[in-house]
Amino acid sequence: MTQLDRIWNGWRSQYVNEAGARVVGAAGSVFTQLLGSGLPDEATHIVHRGAHTFVILNAFPYTSGHLMVLPYREVANLDELTTDEAGELWPTVTDAVTAVRVAYRPGGVNVGINMGTAAGGSISEHLHVHVVPRWSGDGNFMTAIAEARTLPEPLSFSAEKLRAAWPNRT
Repeated sequence: MTQLDRIWNGWRSQYVNEAGARVVGAAGSVFTQLLGSGLPDEATHIVHRGAHTFVILNAFPYTSGHLMVLPYREVANLDELTTDEAGELWPTVTDAVTAVRVAYRPGGVNVGINMGTAAGGSISEHLHVHVVPRWSGDGNFMTAIAEARTLPEPLSFSAEKLRAAWPNRT
């Protein structure tokens, strides 16, 4: 065993433990459970709320600032969205990209949807659009050889940055 076999990331342990407890015996996706928890947005890392959609930080991000845009209603596929949900989803994704660019100044941004478990959807019952800031070289040796990712800030810092950068539309 080398020193690179284990990386301590203790600041995430509370969320990981709580997330597992919420899923056991509860109805709905983890997103539905968070929405129904009564916790403030600061505790759940919700960055923005619209009439039909909301934006939350990914609890297991690829990079700092990794957001997800979702309808409040739990649906698995794009064709299950109502007209109002669909009409709000893409402008909210666009605002999320803007906020990520302002807050993080990435070299690029990935936007994507994984519909269904076979497509890589880990929470496939609740449609979500990923918005991921990217930098040249961010797929570094840590991911390739240590099967780990490093993040320079806790989720609460990311949420504060993104809320401050969120576009104000009138």
